[in-house]
Amino acid sequence: MTAPDPATPAPAAPSSPAAPALWPTVDALWTWLDGHRAHGERETLLLRLLKLSEEVGEAAQAVIGATGQNPRKGTTHTWQDVEAELCDVVITALVALRTLTPDAEEVFGRHLARVRDRSLGTGTGTGTGTTNGDGAPPRTP
Repeated sequence: MTAPDPATPAPAAPSSPAAPALWPTVDALWTWLDGHRAHGERETLLLRLLKLSEEVGEAAQAVIGATGQNPRKGTTHTWQDVEAELCDVVITALVALRTLTPDAEEVFGRHLARVRDRSLGTGTGTGTGTTNGDGAPPRTP
């Protein structure tokens, strides 16, 4: 399978009626993991952040496998494998955020709105992309 052209946006996937609600699922996963933790709160947060690094590495491995970049192994993954690994990265990041704060949904929503406003020039911000509304230059996401 050839690599998707990064300049061409992927078509929107049809929504799945069986897709679970995002934040209740994140909370349920956090609750389940918290009920099985073997370490204190600080160590648990650190380990969840390390888990995020592991998942990013698995996504990178899938890209290398999908593009056949390892001549010893050849093509070992599909782009669907990459999609799945990216989903694991997102889920792990959201659970790590929930571990850091019980207000993860609100924190993420505010941050997403700031990134949207400074990147797309929408919302209540100036839309110029020159500051974050506090006079500081914009940060990249």
